[in-house]
Amino acid sequence: MTPARLLPALGLSLLLLSACATNDLAEPPVPLGDFALGLNIVVADKMEKVPISRNATVEEWEAVMIKAVDQRFGRYDGTRLFNIGISVDGYALAPPGIPVVAAPKSVLVITANVWDDAAQKKLNAEGKQFTVFESLSGDTVIGTGITKTKQQQMDALAYNAVKRVENWFLDNPEWFGLPPKGSPDAPKAAVPMSSVPMSSGPMPAGQMPAAPLAATSPPISPKPMVAPVSP
Repeated sequence: MTPARLLPALGLSLLLLSACATNDLAEPPVPLGDFALGLNIVVADKMEKVPISRNATVEEWEAVMIKAVDQRFGRYDGTRLFNIGISVDGYALAPPGIPVVAAPKSVLVITANVWDDAAQKKLNAEGKQFTVFESLSGDTVIGTGITKTKQQQMDALAYNAVKRVENWFLDNPEWFGLPPKGSPDAPKAAVPMSSVPMSSGPMPAGQMPAAPLAATSPPISPKPMVAPVSP
């Protein structure tokens, strides 16, 4: 898809998403058994950028994602360490100076993996990819390139992405020693998944420029689990 056709496609995707995210980090974390954050690994060296976008470096994306993972999962004080690995596959940060009628939207694509540290075992068979947008608001309709700084855009995308990872964990409570999803005692998300505009799985064809994002990037392999970082 050419850049000229990319903007309407992204705008249509956002119109199909219905609600704004609520920042829930001040609330108690959702139940994840005896969870504690071990290794917090983020890599962005293979990410791709949509042509119409502000520039963000590998180091900037790794830093903002590590911070978002720590803010959400560092709240847990269990004794069973779980290591989280995330790759940043692609992004677009709405630039300033674009007319309202063609205001581009910001988007982030990541792939996540999780390991049981003590068992040195990866819990998901394949990396789970998520595509997240900024939450719907008056700013996103106008274009956050005009209303927000690059750092604010990245913070918002990182928050939504890591929130989606948390909801993925809640879809698989047995990974954390909890009753399976659907049972009466299974944990439930504090904020419904529908409250965060996003999609999971690979970006549909035609939603990004001709150069595809790293949808098929291999799962991240963690460093040897000999010195996990305590929360």
